[in-house]
Amino acid sequence: MKLLIHAISGALALATIATFWISTVLSESFGGPDEIAAVKTGILYGLALLVPAMVAAGGSGFSLGGTWRSPVVNAKKRRMKIIAATGILVLLPSAAFLAMKAGQRDFGTSFMVVQGIELVAGASNIVLLGLNMREGLAMRRRKRNPA
Repeated sequence: MKLLIHAISGALALATIATFWISTVLSESFGGPDEIAAVKTGILYGLALLVPAMVAAGGSGFSLGGTWRSPVVNAKKRRMKIIAATGILVLLPSAAFLAMKAGQRDFGTSFMVVQGIELVAGASNIVLLGLNMREGLAMRRRKRNPA
């Protein structure tokens, strides 16, 4: 059951962050102020889905790999710490700031700088979560086929 929770919550977290990132890029590239504001507000509300998914993925992952001493599990744990720190220290405050600024239709320099930081941090988390997912699937395949 833990493995299923880990897989679903990890995939949901990755899909949610990717959706936020793609929505931001599309709204910034092709949308006007109203679309940008809608995306930033949507992301803020979407955190209600993302945060529990990340907590479930991290908690179940640490529980599953708690006693394992493999280099792969250790790498996944290190990446998860970076993902969590980036989310808490950069992405959550950025989402709140950008939603506030977009709601005020203030798309000035501070908005653009924070938006750039958020896009880089989000892309970083997408890559790190993707690596964790890839290695988790590989571990599962090796466990099923002990050749």
